[in-house]
Amino acid sequence: MATLKAVIRSTKSTGFLSVYIRVVHNSKTSYIKTGKMISRESLGKSGEITDPVVNEFCSRKILQYHEKLNKANVERWSVQQVVEYLTAENEDVCFSDYARLHIRSLINNGQERNARNYKAALGHLERYFGTTKVMFSQLTSYSVTLWIQTLEKTARAKELYPVCMRQVFRAAVMEYNDYDCGIIRIKTNPWVKVEIPQADRTTKRAISAEACREFFSAALPKSKMADPLPELGRDVAKLILCLAGINTIDIFELKKEDFRHGCICYKRAKTRNSRRDEAYIEMRVEPVLFPLFEKYQAPADDTYLFNFHLRYSTADSFNANVNNGIKKVCAALGMPKDKWYCAYTFRHTWATIAQNDCGANISEVGFAMNHSHGSTVTRTYLKMDFTPAWELNAKVVDFVLFSNKKSKQGIADDIDNPIAKQFKLSPKRMTCGQAFFKGEVLAEVTDIGFSNVDQVIRLLVPLLPDTIPVGSEVTFRIKDLDTGLEGIYYHTKGKGF
Repeated sequence: MATLKAVIRSTKSTGFLSVYIRVVHNSKTSYIKTGKMISRESLGKSGEITDPVVNEFCSRKILQYHEKLNKANVERWSVQQVVEYLTAENEDVCFSDYARLHIRSLINNGQERNARNYKAALGHLERYFGTTKVMFSQLTSYSVTLWIQTLEKTARAKELYPVCMRQVFRAAVMEYNDYDCGIIRIKTNPWVKVEIPQADRTTKRAISAEACREFFSAALPKSKMADPLPELGRDVAKLILCLAGINTIDIFELKKEDFRHGCICYKRAKTRNSRRDEAYIEMRVEPVLFPLFEKYQAPADDTYLFNFHLRYSTADSFNANVNNGIKKVCAALGMPKDKWYCAYTFRHTWATIAQNDCGANISEVGFAMNHSHGSTVTRTYLKMDFTPAWELNAKVVDFVLFSNKKSKQGIADDIDNPIAKQFKLSPKRMTCGQAFFKGEVLAEVTDIGFSNVDQVIRLLVPLLPDTIPVGSEVTFRIKDLDTGLEGIYYHTKGKGF
């Protein structure tokens, strides 16, 4: 057990002397300041303190320290650990202050975008508690749950903000609490009982190839600006679509050294700090983009590939202006506001067209879009061949920009616009009608001269066997063989026929 005694460290001072509590543990010595001062007259002949007020204060302090030491197993501690344990404030630790230190460390590690999420989460938490000094003791499971409930109407923040704050809390526990030595400065953990809701699923923003062609061929609204936003939005959207869905931040940050041998070679900003392969990819630049590369080329003495950084201070500002430009094009097309596109629309569209219209499987799409996957460790061992991604990207570019083929996305109708509502027959077209019961074709007719569906059904009904029970449902499938459109109709025996 450590021994403690009130002492002064030097008698050379001609004025007042500082009083310390000496701590001796495992033959090592350290001192704790008491904040008390005595005169030389308050020292005995052997150097002991004789001031009764100071002696009483130090005796009580030593008693408190002994009580604290008795609660921990300090046998293997260093004397410095003992001193830190004794002088650790019993009062609460400030969560806000620690969170800001954590955010600063993220920035220093090059994780600026993550740091912005943490900063936004901390700001929201502090606004909820009404103070910039949120303490760890305030973060109970009840209070944190109430805070999360204020985020329930958000799409992503309801999951993102609590996860960020939980990470900060865990980092603080790892730093402040020493379970081996019994030093517990953060005594509560609300996250054990708190349930963090899941963010809303990402909206599927993909559009059809036909919609892409209409967007890129749209007449841009007139503008007095030298570099109008609609033009910027259209051009960057084409860069995104023709570079396998590249993100705007990666376009913004591309350097001249990243463009070599006809390819852009870069590390995806979103995941380069969290993947072993640093999210590296090489994407061949298709000839359709050469005019845009020349149009937005940075000056010869500039390290950047494009000149966007000369017009916008940050990648976020660039992204915001690109989205504004895209929206202006959508407005010029007369699209309703809730249907307007954004930069991510063209990333989603690339993936959808690659899979639906160009025959790629999901793994091939993910590889070309530089998504993280289970083989990232293996990728660190290999010199990757990105040719399959180039070839798939070329197929998408050809399908969208150099063909008038219909996209598969345009074939299906949703529940609000079923094909039966728009299905019409013409006497001049060949029609095939079939009646199904229990999956079996019981009647069929193929002919021309039908003006409507009812005529076909009336011709099929007499062909049905009498063994169909009354009240049973029969399915009628009517198909226009010339257009490929079809309609499905259900009738119950005894009611519909």
